[in-house]
Amino acid sequence: MDRQVSALPGDRRFFERNGPFPIQVLADCAGARIEAGGVEGADTPYVGIAPLQSAGPQEVSFLDNRRYAPLLEQTKAGVVILSPAFVDKLPKGTIGLVSQTPYLAWARVASLFHPLPAVEPGIHPTAVIGAGTVIDPTAQIGPFVVLGANVEIGAGTRIDAHAAIGDGVRIGARCRLGSHTCVSHALLGDRVTLLTGARIGQEGFGFAVGPDGFETVPQLGRVVLEDGVEVGANSTIDRGSSQDTVIGAGSRLDNLVQIGHNTRLGRCCIVVSQAGISGSTELGDFVTVAAQAGLIGHIRIGAKARIGAQCGVMSDVDAGADVIGSPAMPFREFFRNVAVLRRLAKKATQNGGGEA
Repeated sequence: MDRQVSALPGDRRFFERNGPFPIQVLADCAGARIEAGGVEGADTPYVGIAPLQSAGPQEVSFLDNRRYAPLLEQTKAGVVILSPAFVDKLPKGTIGLVSQTPYLAWARVASLFHPLPAVEPGIHPTAVIGAGTVIDPTAQIGPFVVLGANVEIGAGTRIDAHAAIGDGVRIGARCRLGSHTCVSHALLGDRVTLLTGARIGQEGFGFAVGPDGFETVPQLGRVVLEDGVEVGANSTIDRGSSQDTVIGAGSRLDNLVQIGHNTRLGRCCIVVSQAGISGSTELGDFVTVAAQAGLIGHIRIGAKARIGAQCGVMSDVDAGADVIGSPAMPFREFFRNVAVLRRLAKKATQNGGGEA
């Protein structure tokens, strides 16, 4: 088996690679100013990106964490993207691209060298297209894709192999749907990304209890994914029961996230892996829900609140609040309780009460 290690991040077998680029193009892309040696390096062709510890004179790296400052002083990178606080630590011969938001600048430069694969317009001959479906001629429909009746596919959208799109679904421009994604009862805005195996629009978990057992409640709402939403691999978003399930513009859902019916997320929310949000819960703008958190239904999380990992949220959370624990409580209260318990346990052990 070929175990050859690529000299640069972005193995050509898997990733597009552009370049080289001169320093001014990199600075313009990053929105950064050139510091230390910019004139000398103006004509140098920079060929790619690499970590501080392995980057060479024709490569670009970045620093955004003080813990890695010692690596900056020893780096051989030709260019380093960094904040003003680290400029004085640039080694001789290394150009700085100085930005107040170095990680954002790094993302832009990395995307310059490694853009998303270009869409190749056309419909694969194995795709199945339902009656009344409209596909923009600039869209790409991959092998064994199934499009139901009256589907709309926007300009520059790419749908990969074995995706299944139900009747009446509308998908906007420049969307990316990974292989084996399933979408039904849904409206997708522009620039929506669904990673492999995402499930959008299935029935919500709704049933009534009858004399002979459970009876399913019809789920008659839709899923609305607004512009710029990204949904991770194997995540699921239930359609609404009577209202729509809405994921606000720019929101990011990690892999293995569950969103219940009628849930509404505001703009630019973050939901991390294995978190679950029960039905009819509402999140304000810029809310963060960390990994494995669970939110009960019919509550409201205020704008810019942060829900800690493995948190159990059973009531409303105020805007801007930070909560952790189960049941959820403010960070300071949680850690105060932990400190008290530790002191009590230590005291009990010292008094001979720690043994069974």
